[in-house]
Amino acid sequence: QVQLVESGGGLVQPGGSLRLSCAASGSIFSINGMGWYRQAPGKQRELVARITNGGNSDYADSVKGRFTISRDNAKNTVYLQMNSLKPEDTAVYYCNANVSLSTIHTRRYWGQGTQVTVSP
Repeated sequence: QVQLVESGGGLVQPGGSLRLSCAASGSIFSINGMGWYRQAPGKQRELVARITNGGNSDYADSVKGRFTISRDNAKNTVYLQMNSLKPEDTAVYYCNANVSLSTIHTRRYWGQGTQVTVSP
């Protein structure tokens, strides 16, 4: 099995910064795309940012210029640096990874979520 463990959430004032981390472990052959999603109360889960194993990334329009996604392939870890945080960024943030368990078996996994609260 594969586990994704997130860390780095918390309470921050508007304009502040947080860095989220997500480490994958288990029976991993390779990891393809990784990403961060978020879900605010009463809203659907939405894509925040994603990155390929080659380092190509894209972002939701609402976070462009403020958030940066990166990954360390040697550590099977993806990061989300969040700057200039706004109250509307408040949500549970989930890590996602498309994991190859073998040369022919691929499965998508989710982390347990980490709360980010932006409030004065």
